[in-house]
Amino acid sequence: MRLTIDDRTATVFGDPLRIAPRLDFRDFRVRVAPYADVKERGQFLLDTFGSGPWLWDTPDELRFDPLSRGLVGAEFQVPGDAADPEDCARLPAEPSSRPGGLRADEARDFRLEVTTELCRAPGDAVLTCLRDLGVLDEPLDARIGIAPDVALLVQRGTVVGWSLTDPVRYLTTGFAAPDPAPAAPATRLLFTECLDLITSSLLDEVRDRDPSALARLRAIDEALRAQPEDRHRTDALRAFTGELLEDHGA
Repeated sequence: MRLTIDDRTATVFGDPLRIAPRLDFRDFRVRVAPYADVKERGQFLLDTFGSGPWLWDTPDELRFDPLSRGLVGAEFQVPGDAADPEDCARLPAEPSSRPGGLRADEARDFRLEVTTELCRAPGDAVLTCLRDLGVLDEPLDARIGIAPDVALLVQRGTVVGWSLTDPVRYLTTGFAAPDPAPAAPATRLLFTECLDLITSSLLDEVRDRDPSALARLRAIDEALRAQPEDRHRTDALRAFTGELLEDHGA
């Protein structure tokens, strides 16, 4: 299968990346890349081509090796606003994801626009990020699994979004690797509460120092503090709630 990405094309070829995704909740982005810090990220961008940041422009990233032209990393921004549940219910279940790597047809840079719509599956079992809600008006051609639990959505041969299955599993902070142990049930509930906060008008109410919104934020933060297990994931969520309290909770 040949895919269109911006004004460039790539072919589904070979095996997917073996790198586990990292959901950095504080920055609200998903990283699928080998770098472990800012310095390594900078070198990685210099050594690869594709869609990447330039000055104030921060598109989503698909990075390719200049020799093999094979996909070697990706970084996606999660939209800050969730689509209505009625729209999310229109997201087709088929086709299912099939694993595959990508090979760019030519070694040239391009720009991958960030997605604008976040569709949350029941229980936040899957986060699907779409170019726009018009994607829901037609069936999908394919879901290409480019890494564990990460898929590109393809419609009429064009990449129109991406998805992350079991996002709680991959919660982390910054460039740290996610905890390989299963997520605790309590963490899954708190993850949904934090997503409710970040993807709704409640976040604006917190920033406006609305008393009821701040009370809810404090309750979530306290529940994260008090949870005795799954500290790596709960600390990742607290990096966000703690910063909000520090900025707006006084």
